[in-house]
Amino acid sequence: MGILAWIILGLAAGLVANVILPGDEPGGVRLSLAIGVLGALIGGAMASAFGLGGVSDFFDPQRWLVAGAGAVLLLVNYRAISRQNSG
Repeated sequence: MGILAWIILGLAAGLVANVILPGDEPGGVRLSLAIGVLGALIGGAMASAFGLGGVSDFFDPQRWLVAGAGAVLLLVNYRAISRQNSG
């Protein structure tokens, strides 16, 4: 499954991050989904780097937590940076 599975997981993580952190953001839901995908990919790479499993371990709940945490962290950082730049 590999990278495609992580992209699908990232889409789900982006939706969850948008639900956990509701509010206005310049990019809307599409940007949240993109941030979710990026967070999942980064989280998956970090999990592999720290020996927490491989990228192919899609159905492991630990991967889902890592992907969700990555998406939430990226979304928080994005909002902080966009607010700082806008005003």
